[in-house]
Formats: sequence, structure tokens, C-alpha cells
Amino acid sequence: MDSPKKLQDIKVAVDAVIFGYFDKKDLQILLIKRNIEPFKGGWALPGGLVLDDENLDDAVKRELQEEAGIKPDFLEQLYTFGNVGRDPRNRVVSVAYLGLVNPSYHELFADSDAEDAQWFSVNQLPKLAFDHQTIIDIALKRLRTKIQYQPIGFNLLNDEFVFSELENLYKTIIGQEIDRRNFRKKIMSYGLLNETNNLKKEGSGRPGKLFTFNQEKYKELEEQGFYFEIK
Repeated sequence: MDSPKKLQDIKVAVDAVIFGYFDKKDLQILLIKRNIEPFKGGWALPGGLVLDDENLDDAVKRELQEEAGIKPDFLEQLYTFGNVGRDPRNRVVSVAYLGLVNPSYHELFADSDAEDAQWFSVNQLPKLAFDHQTIIDIALKRLRTKIQYQPIGFNLLNDEFVFSELENLYKTIIGQEIDRRNFRKKIMSYGLLNETNNLKKEGSGRPGKLFTFNQEKYKELEEQGFYFEIK
């Protein structure tokens, strides 16, 4: 006779990899300093256990609000992490999310399980709790791939921006130089930018024209099977 099956004792959590961007600086990641064990005083991704009566999307939004005081402009599921031993307390399966925010529009405020919340360069991250470095590595790879066919990068810019800021953003995320002339030609051909009457002074050169992202045009193109490819 087969022995009775052991009931599962698995907890479900959410973790969020939130990217931010400051003009002409490295790509940034939001981290919180934990004020509870395990890894008390260590840096980690915002996140926590999902409540019994809570949807996953609601859980990650709640955790981001509680631990860092932010609401992402873009948020989507990234990957599920469930290796045995990833949490020293018990068996925890975490659904990770990838998010984008413009730090200029968000004032960080740590609360709940977080002692502090700060932006860190992706190139200068501290030692992280749990398997959060692995989660970040996968999120960064996804972002670098995704931004080349879907213009999610606009979520990281100000509402109005000069074209060079968009160009610098793409170079920063992709991590390599791009063909400036080809990049501008492709971006402008999609009709995704609205030219404003405003100018921005940059260095000693002539002021640059300011643009805004045309959300309606993007949604229209997306419904038509639009494929945004930048190389």
C-alpha cells in the first residue's frame, strides 16, 4: 500500500526588480535594507509574502508601496523562482516582477519590513540577500532584450525630453554604442514622438527640441501587430 502523500507546505512571495534612470548615469535598481531576519541589515529587492486573499499583482504593488513608497509606471511578471533552500526559514516560491520608474517623479519612503530604500547602480550593487542577485541578472537580460523591440524605455524619461536623452538611455541599458543616425531615423519613422515648441539648453551648443512620447500612437501600432526593432 502506498504511503499517504505529504501535504505541501509552500509559501508564495513576490519580489520586484525596479529599474530607474538618471540622465547620463548608470542604470539604477531599487533596493531596500531589511529590518527583520534573515539578512537583517542587508540589502534586498522589495517584496514579501502574498496574503491569503490577495492577487499576485496586488501583492507586489502593496509591497512596493509599503517598503519604498513608489508606484511603478511599468510592471510585468518576470519569472518564478522556487529552488529548495532559497529562503532559510521555509520553502518559498517567489514570483518576480520587472518594473520601470522615473526616479525624478518618485520620492522613496521606507516602511514596513524595510529600514531604508535607495537607488544603486547596476554596476555597483552591494551583496544581496537570498537569491536576489540571480533575479536581477535575469531581469537585466530581459530588459536589454525587451527594450530593443518594445519602447518601454520611455517610462524612464521625463514627460518631455531631448532626443539625445533617449539615445543615451538606450545606450546605457543595452550596454553598447548604437548607430545614432539609424536609431533616430527608425524612432522618428514610427511616429512615436511628438515635437513640442519647447527647447532645452545642453552644454555650449544650440538648445535641443523637446519631445513627448505618443502613447496613443504606440497602442494603435501595437494593435496592428507593430514590431519595434532597434539595433
